[in-house]
Parts: sequence; structure tokens; C-alpha cells
Amino acid sequence: MKRKISLLLATVMLFAAALSGCGEGASEAKTIDVKSDSLYVEKVENLPEDFILGMDASCVPALEKGGVKYYDHEGVEKDVYQILSENGVNYIRVRVWNDPYNADGKGYGGGNCDIANAVEIGKRATAAGMKLLVNFHYSDFWADPGKQMEPKAWKGMDIETKCAALYEYTRDSLQKLVEAGVDVGMVQIGNETNGAMCGENSSDVGGWKRIMELMSAGSKAVREVCPNALVAVHFTNPEKAESYESYGKNLDYYQVDYDVFASSYYPFWHGSMENLSAVLGNISEKYGKKVMVAETSYAFTADDSDFYGNTIGEGGGIVKDYPFSYQGQANLVRNVAATVANIPNGIGIFYWEGTWISAGGESWEANSALWEEYGSGWASSYAAEYDSEDAGKWYGGCAVDNQAFFTSDGKATEALKVFALLREGNIIE
Repeated sequence: MKRKISLLLATVMLFAAALSGCGEGASEAKTIDVKSDSLYVEKVENLPEDFILGMDASCVPALEKGGVKYYDHEGVEKDVYQILSENGVNYIRVRVWNDPYNADGKGYGGGNCDIANAVEIGKRATAAGMKLLVNFHYSDFWADPGKQMEPKAWKGMDIETKCAALYEYTRDSLQKLVEAGVDVGMVQIGNETNGAMCGENSSDVGGWKRIMELMSAGSKAVREVCPNALVAVHFTNPEKAESYESYGKNLDYYQVDYDVFASSYYPFWHGSMENLSAVLGNISEKYGKKVMVAETSYAFTADDSDFYGNTIGEGGGIVKDYPFSYQGQANLVRNVAATVANIPNGIGIFYWEGTWISAGGESWEANSALWEEYGSGWASSYAAEYDSEDAGKWYGGCAVDNQAFFTSDGKATEALKVFALLREGNIIE
């Protein structure tokens, strides 16, 4: 049977950064020409032209300092943000930590993602025609459901002082991005804030009120500096529907000013897509908010390429209908996009760290030296002073190199084409 190959010539409207750097300016058309004779992609019907097909790519500068280079499908070395844009990605997400360094200036790792790192990435993303989602963790290192520690400089502050500090930090950080000409399209107030944020916990008396006050302080800064940017809040574990209901209710009760309710969705942890659709659909219907998936990913191989174990791999993690392959990875992206697109007010998805590949590759010892010097692993030994219970015990390399869209030597994989192909579909035998 003869193969039918679909050639995508999609005209995507991208918005040039204005002087404000916050999503204004004249629009310009960009033609994305992507084809594949090996990747099957079912078309996502009725996908809005402005649907977000984003990627978190926060570790790139740290990786490049350690010698990582990126190449397009033809083997041509290019700026990785340009490669992403050429494959249909239209938004870059970058995490921001307040001060991920010790007193001697040694980075905690995970990309050493301070505001200077965000400015560099933002400038490159804007030059490639993409918008930036600024993801404030309001911590000096990883913030997630297991830990929501306040920055070192804010320790011991009462809630009024902490809110003022958070407002000023958000305002000043966004101003740096604006002054650099970065096209800020969205700002995320906190990361996976499941009942905790910046040292405040909902299990304490008055905890939810304090968390919501912090979110409101961040939102106020965004509205002032980037009035055209969307304000997002972010939670995870959508399989716990009652928790999402409580988050929405608290945001509404305390009148937090936000636009987007975002969820993480990793298929190996977070239940079915039908459930994801239901819980986000409930938020959209009940509170009239936009919804999106802020993080998702999947493995194309069970192999480890940097001598540091992976989050999912051999012996576990594989989800029905998604084999560890380029096709399985593409299927996951396509289906998450279709799920969100079919929710009222569903605005997009972000793939998490699809550019985080191995730094080095020769041995654990060689790689470890790079992780320590440049922060290209998930955590360095220097992070122990801040996060002794996690990073202090398990510091090391990348745990998601098998979920990237680039091979260990930096070449774009066939799966990366899914972002462009899902708009028109790609039919093969």
C-alpha cells in the first residue's frame, strides 16, 4: 500500500514583541513547513489558531555552558529556540528561582534558573517569534507538592512583609524582562501550589488566606508591569478531583485576580485524560477561567544517557497505548492537546523540559563535574544547604533525558515534528 504523506504548510500568526515587551505589537505571518514519512499524527480538529503549543526549556543555557549543542532535523547546528519554533512550538516556559546560589556563588543546579537566566532565554525565544511564560516558583530551588520553601532572604517574614517582598520581586523581575524586549505573554504565580506556597501551608490556621494573599500580590505586580499578559495559577494531581474543586473555590472566595487555571498532567501519575477533561472543564464552567496543561511529558526510550537514573524507564512508567518510542511520545502530545482543545476555554499545553539532554556523556565522573560547575543536572551538592532532605541526598544529573525531543548528541528527533503536524495531521501507512 502506497504511503500518503501529508505536507503541512501552516500559516501561524505570531505576535512581535512591542516596546512594552508584554504581548503587544503588530502581528506577522510565519510559514511552518514540516513533513514526515514516519510519524503518524491524527489531526486535532477545530484547533484554534492561537492555541498554545509550548515547551519548558529552562536548562538550555546551563547545558550549553557544559558543551551541549543542538541540531535541526538536517543536522544543521542552530539556536535550539529557533529549532523549536520551526517545528510548531509557539511559547517557551521558563522557571524562575529567587537566589539559587550559596554564599560563594555556587549554583544549586537545575539550570541555576534565576531571573538572569530567564532574560537570556526570553530574548532568544522572542527572536525566534515565540512568547514567554514566566514561571515564578517563589523559592530558591524546586517548588512542587512535596516542598514549597520560601527564599532564604524571606525566611522569618510575617505575611504582610512577605507579600510586599513577593510583589516587589515579581515587579522588578518582570521589569528586567520588559527592558530586554522580551515578549511576555503569561506569568505563573507559583508552581504546583497544592495547598502550600512560599513557606505557607493550608494545613495551618489561616493558611489558605495567606497563600491567596501571596498570589494576589504576585498578580498585582503582573497587572502593573505587563497588563496584557495572562496571569496563571498552577496545581497538580488532577486525579484528585475534590482537591481541584477546593482550589477553585478558594481562589474564588478570596477573589484572586487570575486568568488561567493550569494543571500538570503526567500520564504515568495523573490518571486518565477523561478525568483531566472533567476537572478542568468544571473549573472553566463554574468560574469562567481559561484552563491549560502547564506540564506534560513522556519517554521515547527506556535508556539512560547520562549515568543518572530516569524518572520513568525500564520496569515501570509505561502507559497503555503509549509505547516508549518517538511515535508513543508524539501520540501523548497529540492527545493531551486534543483533550485541552476540546474543553471550553482550553488554551494550550506545555511540554516539560523537552530540551534537557545529557551534558557530557563519557562517564558519571565527567558528567558530575559539569553538573557541579554549570548546574546542568537536577541538583548540585551545593543545594544541600537549602534542601537537605531531597537535593542534599539525591543530587546529580538529568532524570528526564529519555523524555526530550533531542538525542543525547543534540539532534532533533522525529517526534518534535508533532507540534506542527497535529494542526493538519500526517497520514502514513
